[in-house]
Amino acid sequence: MATEKTRPTGRLLTVTQAAELLNTSERYPRRLIEERRITFVKVGRHVRIPESALDEFITAGTFEPVRLRAGRVA
Repeated sequence: MATEKTRPTGRLLTVTQAAELLNTSERYPRRLIEERRITFVKVGRHVRIPESALDEFITAGTFEPVRLRAGRVA
């Protein structure tokens, strides 16, 4: 089976920039990379996170609120 690679779109962010967008420390994006939970690009010895991959990661972790009908107690 051949795996098909897709080209990431948008800017390539540093770990620091990704951490700022996630409003967290640099440890979190580094852990995501280490655990292969987010797409990343190696440019020489540098690691970059595509902006599109960060958007996908955020979207995947987004949950809509539960809508209750009027008069119903949870």
